[in-house]
Amino acid sequence: MLLTFACALAVDAAHAQDDERDLPVQWAERRANAELLVVEAKPTDVAVPEVEAPAAAPPPPYGAQPNYVLPIYEVIGFNLLLNLYDRHFQGDEYKSTLSSIRRNLHSSWVTDSDPFSINQLYHPYQGATYFGFARSAGIDYWHSLAYSIGGSAMWEVAGETTPPSRNDLINTGIGGSFFGEALFRLANLLLVNDSIPPFWREVGAAAISPSTGFNRLAFGDRFKGVFDAHDPVNYSRLLLGFSGTAQNTSGTSTTQLHRNEALAEYAIDYGLPGKPGYTYDRPYDYFTLQATASSANGFENLMTRGLLLGTPYGVGADMRGIWGLYGSYDYIAPQTFRVASTALSLGTTGQYWMTRDIALQGTLLGGAGYAAVGTVDSTVDADYNYGLAPQALASLRLIVGERLSLDVTGREYFVSRVAAAKRGGHDNIVRLDASLTVRVWRDHGVSIKYLGNRRDTMYADIGDVSQSRGTIGLFYVLLGHDRFGAVEWR
Repeated sequence: MLLTFACALAVDAAHAQDDERDLPVQWAERRANAELLVVEAKPTDVAVPEVEAPAAAPPPPYGAQPNYVLPIYEVIGFNLLLNLYDRHFQGDEYKSTLSSIRRNLHSSWVTDSDPFSINQLYHPYQGATYFGFARSAGIDYWHSLAYSIGGSAMWEVAGETTPPSRNDLINTGIGGSFFGEALFRLANLLLVNDSIPPFWREVGAAAISPSTGFNRLAFGDRFKGVFDAHDPVNYSRLLLGFSGTAQNTSGTSTTQLHRNEALAEYAIDYGLPGKPGYTYDRPYDYFTLQATASSANGFENLMTRGLLLGTPYGVGADMRGIWGLYGSYDYIAPQTFRVASTALSLGTTGQYWMTRDIALQGTLLGGAGYAAVGTVDSTVDADYNYGLAPQALASLRLIVGERLSLDVTGREYFVSRVAAAKRGGHDNIVRLDASLTVRVWRDHGVSIKYLGNRRDTMYADIGDVSQSRGTIGLFYVLLGHDRFGAVEWR
């Protein structure tokens, strides 16, 4: 041990002899050497790749996980909220109780006499809301129909104190499904439009189909899957303009006629036949929708028709079409009278290439429905009628290249005394809509339109009465298809 200690002292002495500098200088050098060693010991700076968080799983495809229970609660909740509002702001007929519910459960279904716009416009929209809850939860059309009918039946029995109404059940349950499917498809068409920012797509879809927007917002990714439309050929147009009265016969109506009115109209043909590979396996794979707002009376019309069950066909090389069973909901109000119908029809829609650049499109339908017709501000009490209504529609569109199109549509409704209200009588309503549209630049055009409506009615209390109105209008048109909807398959 002593030898080891002596060696250590000898080494220290040798270092001392080799370096006779002042201690502060030595300490400073040692500190510098220590810092250098630390720097040299650091690992070389190497770019370490950032670990990305795992991407969120995409929402399940639409319809992959349908929820059959949630829409039941949504329909019940919607009816409860609507009843709470109506009983506080609308009147005693909405102050339902257990007693009124029991009475309605055992009551016969009747034809009610609620205001025309409530029965024929608001009730179908109410049914479209029920229907939309189910469709946006991934449920197909036919099963969703049960929710709109069930929601309507619940409202008739428990939402009002008056006896349940069969006309409301038809308008809300069936008419609401026709209207609701069109709104659901249009909302999803907007959701896949990449030219619109995502936020505004969601806002627009919720405005078109509020129940769809509610489910997408309330339940996150669960219902964010977008309906697969199979890329249909669509032809939309937006018209803004004015029309003036060319002819008017008011009949029993005392309403203050607005001879000139501002109009805004949106119309779309969805799933036009002829596109190779496009199928018609689902209800409303083909449909049309037209809605016209008027400064004179709110809605001048709201109409939709769609193929429920059908199949495509071809004739030679120049004609393609579809035929089958169509469902339709129509609301028409040319100021002096109103007519509304929910119907089923057999018919066809097709396109024929007449020449290389000229195409003729058309629809021909014949069927029957349950309809209502009435006079606005009549001199006669309860001037309205419900009844079984045979009806027909013929529509043609002549397309000349990319420059112009001529559209003519005729409708006729015969509202009979079969399944009618106690008043009886019958009505015959004819409507003609003709327009010439010219493309001016790109998707901008102008249109001149004639609209004619006529009602001939016979009731025991007022005899034979006629009402008619014709208008001519000039419109700016925003076109949604380069060839006015002409489908190319050749």
